[in-house]
Amino acid sequence: MFYRPEDGHGLPHNPFNAIIAPRPIAWISTRGSDGHDNLAPYSFFNGAAYVPPQVMFSTTGDKPDRLRGKDTLGNIEQTGVFCINVVEEEAMHEMNASSAAFPARTDEFAAARVTKAACKEIACSRVALSPAALECRMTQVVKLKGDANYVVFGDVVGVHLRDDCLVDGKFDIAHFGLVARLGYRDYTIVRDYFELTRPDD
Repeated sequence: MFYRPEDGHGLPHNPFNAIIAPRPIAWISTRGSDGHDNLAPYSFFNGAAYVPPQVMFSTTGDKPDRLRGKDTLGNIEQTGVFCINVVEEEAMHEMNASSAAFPARTDEFAAARVTKAACKEIACSRVALSPAALECRMTQVVKLKGDANYVVFGDVVGVHLRDDCLVDGKFDIAHFGLVARLGYRDYTIVRDYFELTRPDD
């Protein structure tokens, strides 16, 4: 099968997200300039560079109570900071609950019953029990093609690792069951992995 996106795929559901999978979920916490905390999951997310450590995520769609984009984007543009929280198996239902279309100024931590903790380097809350959290300072927001598509880049300025997720000196994502997004409404949990060394290692 071959199709041009502009012509449509002719399938019951769009296969694009299923091709680019699995994708780690960035459970992003932000704080607006008015002091209200926000928490929402994004699956167009990845690391962008090692040194200095940098991340990126994309937000698509908008809200009627925002000038552009969603609450997460608006808060980041107001304050210049955000925190990426890793999602574990035990928190997948809370993560999903926080994805609801709440009105602006809603505290999704409270709505989804997620315990928050203070970040150390930025003025923002984080998910207290997350296996890992990356405190970030926004470096740029790039407008992509499409009505409400934006990519946000940030420098990682602080890293939280939960002690029980460090196994033999390594951050073990199978230990806590990393939740990742597939296509459609499907998700996966990382329970196993294997090691490959490069020929020149």
